[in-house]
Amino acid sequence: MTTVTRRVAPAPASTNALQFPQGFTWGTATAAYQIEGASSVDGRTPSIWDTYSHTPGRVRNGDTGDVATDHYHRWREDVAIMADLGVSAYRFSLSWPRVQPTGRGPAVQKGLDFYRALTDALLEKGIEPVVTLYHWDLPQELEDAGGWPERVTSDRFADYATLAARALGDRVKTWTTLNEPWCSAFLGYGSGVHAPGRTDPVAALRAAHHLNLAHGKAVQALRAELPSRARTSITLNIHHVRALTEAAEDLDAVRRIDALANRVFTGPVLEGAYPQDLFQDTAGLTDWSFVQDGDLATIHQPLDFLGVNYYTPTLVSAATGEASHGSDGHGASEHSPWPGADRVAFHRPEGSTTGMGWAVDPSGLYDLLMRLKAEFPAMPLMITENGAAFDDYVNPEGEVSDPERIAYLHGHLSAVQRAIVAGVDVRGYFLWSLLDNFEWGYGYSKRFGAVYVDYPTGKRIPKASARWYADVARTGTLSDRDGENR
Repeated sequence: MTTVTRRVAPAPASTNALQFPQGFTWGTATAAYQIEGASSVDGRTPSIWDTYSHTPGRVRNGDTGDVATDHYHRWREDVAIMADLGVSAYRFSLSWPRVQPTGRGPAVQKGLDFYRALTDALLEKGIEPVVTLYHWDLPQELEDAGGWPERVTSDRFADYATLAARALGDRVKTWTTLNEPWCSAFLGYGSGVHAPGRTDPVAALRAAHHLNLAHGKAVQALRAELPSRARTSITLNIHHVRALTEAAEDLDAVRRIDALANRVFTGPVLEGAYPQDLFQDTAGLTDWSFVQDGDLATIHQPLDFLGVNYYTPTLVSAATGEASHGSDGHGASEHSPWPGADRVAFHRPEGSTTGMGWAVDPSGLYDLLMRLKAEFPAMPLMITENGAAFDDYVNPEGEVSDPERIAYLHGHLSAVQRAIVAGVDVRGYFLWSLLDNFEWGYGYSKRFGAVYVDYPTGKRIPKASARWYADVARTGTLSDRDGENR
């Protein structure tokens, strides 16, 4: 995969420097609903997240994305910050209801003009725009018609992909269809902790299939419109699942969760088939008759790379009592996001945690990358999200010191570099996130950004980790001691 990159400086003469390959992509990432705001401006209509966040009790403190970080009006400032950081790529999502209100019909030119202007500004700064078509903001009218559990939604998504490609295909070379379809399907329709907040295990499985189908149809639509040099991908939050013990029942718990978390997507997308054990595990819920002839061929489209999002490993065992899916790290609910896995218990790993309560464990990322190399050796990889939330604050000097985030990033970048040395074809790394933002069900209570946002004023303050990351991106090297590159 060829990308617009800054030339990497030679490694310093030190045995303590870990070197990344020439041309490695250093980026940062965001999502439309989390940063844009302007929720009813220039023809944009409600998404499922607008509806969900405005429903009392759904989001912490009653927060919504109505304003978010006001990126819709402050995007020039945000592009300037990225240029100062020296990143070579910016991964952002299009707001489906901003581009195509209601999910049907023609595009709204004012919405497209916003993304045209953004991409032009990025290109002027030497920053490659990397577009994600869907980061969870389904137009509410499509949800009212049944949402992702209904097959027709995949057709609507292909139409939307065509509109986006026609508008931005002359500017954008790299396209991602879906971000983390596991969250859309199983948190949105299974546990209900994400929009649209439904709690139906069969609907969650149907949604997973129709998201896969939407991906395949969107790749076909993109390729029909884009120049041959364009690249297509999907981003998956592949869970690195570990067993609490080596007991057979705990290993079987790993198998069950791996099927629901990972292979339900990697199977059809990368291999053209669903795993048979997934069908067996969920046979008490559905016969999967919603998978129609020809679907798997449509889903199984050639891709230029696989996007990988990683934050923390998943630790499971067989349940000895009531299953504890509330400890799976995805949000508390009386309803499980794991259909057919009622006898699996989730555990909090020992050790330090982030502000989300997630274990800090870079070895999980290394192991995950090695697994993907073993299973899909010809597939290039991109780390499309990795980062951590901590309780950041502005000190009396007006600065934000975040050594815990620097340590987190250092550990995970070290894991990526070790995987590259071991032969894994990792082409780049996107830090999550550029800005503090609306963190879904947690509202504004969790800060993932490299740039601090004072929400009442919108003021941006680059954190110490932003300067540290900029130095790593500039040199292409990583010291083996935390913070040495600052």
